[in-house]
Amino acid sequence: MPGRTGARHAVVRPPAAGRTAAPVAAGLVLVLLVLVVVRLPWVGDLGMHAATVQRLRHSPLDPGNPLVDADTPSPYYSPWMLLLGTVARVTDLPVFAVLRLAAAAGLALLVTGVWRYVKTLSAHRAAPALALLSLLLLWGTTPFLWSGFPGLHSLALTVSYPSTFTLGLAFHFWAWLTRAVRGAAGWGVWLGLGALWAVILLCHQFSGVVATAGAVATVLAARPRRTAWLRPVAGLSAGAVVLWAWPYYDFFALFGAGDGLEPVHRVLYGHPVARFGLVLLGVAALVPRWRRDRRDPLVVFFALGVLVVGAGWLSGHYSWGRALPAAVVPAQLAVALEAVGAGRRRLRAGWAALLTGALLLGGWAQAGTLGYVVPRGALPQALEDRYRPPWTGYHWITPWVRYGDVVLAEGRPARQIPAYGPYTVAPGYPDFFLPDEERRTKATGTYFAERTPESVRRGIEREYGVRWVVDRTGALDGTGLRAVARGPDGQVLYAVP
Repeated sequence: MPGRTGARHAVVRPPAAGRTAAPVAAGLVLVLLVLVVVRLPWVGDLGMHAATVQRLRHSPLDPGNPLVDADTPSPYYSPWMLLLGTVARVTDLPVFAVLRLAAAAGLALLVTGVWRYVKTLSAHRAAPALALLSLLLLWGTTPFLWSGFPGLHSLALTVSYPSTFTLGLAFHFWAWLTRAVRGAAGWGVWLGLGALWAVILLCHQFSGVVATAGAVATVLAARPRRTAWLRPVAGLSAGAVVLWAWPYYDFFALFGAGDGLEPVHRVLYGHPVARFGLVLLGVAALVPRWRRDRRDPLVVFFALGVLVVGAGWLSGHYSWGRALPAAVVPAQLAVALEAVGAGRRRLRAGWAALLTGALLLGGWAQAGTLGYVVPRGALPQALEDRYRPPWTGYHWITPWVRYGDVVLAEGRPARQIPAYGPYTVAPGYPDFFLPDEERRTKATGTYFAERTPESVRRGIEREYGVRWVVDRTGALDGTGLRAVARGPDGQVLYAVP
């Protein structure tokens, strides 16, 4: 029976089991993620985002640097984080409660965005649920944890990050754009799309690159007439104006930030088979789509993603590897659509069988996610081995350390302590807008070196207004600092004389 969703889709009525299996499985996975939101495990950049909300809560118009006591802009001050900071300020909720709300909103936006976008590609009832399962489970046999990469294990640890919200917004953006290029959208729609594109780029720049690649693929696949380009160009111009007008940081200055980001992103190109091997099934599914339509949106989207990521590898711009979802996502969607698409029953069944096996394998690879909602001791040994324990927080210093105090710390503590309101001397993350970042990092290393004279340490304390020191190495025992609290793993909070 023929059907239409703006393009021609042949609707094949699936067996009852096929119509329910994918939604039920997707529902169970989503329940797991909702339970993870309640736990909000901490590994990675959660401290940075909590610190950003802290600064915007206390000073929404002039928050300063989120990590160190300096008056500099920051790309973390995005429209989404400004909204979260306002929520924290108005409701007086704790920052981590606000981040749980952010996680719930981001997850809802991602699920509904996938649903809306897939509906523009297929009229099959099971297609959105199967596409969502593919996005979460079809990765590799080794879980890869990075913001903007929506694998199940990765999403469990980054669901409260701006990247999850931004990726969900991107799916809605693609759905809206698809309908605009297929219909006779007016000027207002295109200007709104341009503004939404700018918001996406401001909220998470790397996911913004992925959103841009998907948008370009959508427009190219529509084969617009020459005269029809005026409205998309107007939307693009409106987005550029929003980017230029954003007051919290200079978006266009970020194009010069690549050199400081390359070393940390080189890992994105390592172990591709273990991390992304199951996506090859999706790449194979792109081939019949390409044969049917040389300008299929998923095919063009995938090609653009491969082009950006490949150029990053060849040129040494490893931060371009953050565009990997631009190659992975269209492949994941393609195999889900082939498994429910029109065509010969045997071919469709073959794709469904291959995808089912790949999803089971990918799900097993990421089964350690259960450890975030089930006590570790209750897990079978095979699952416990796959579980990655979250970091321990720094609530134990808050009875003494106040908002705005400067704490000298290095390594992981420097990435976590600002979440509670204090500053550190050196930022725990690369900061393009902080001119003395290298000097601060060197001073921190000097302070914790075993043979540093006490006079040098006192000088560093005075220069940066240090009131507290957190040491986890034992290097500061007997140095004249006064120990006021002891935390996990032998850490000590010292008061500065």
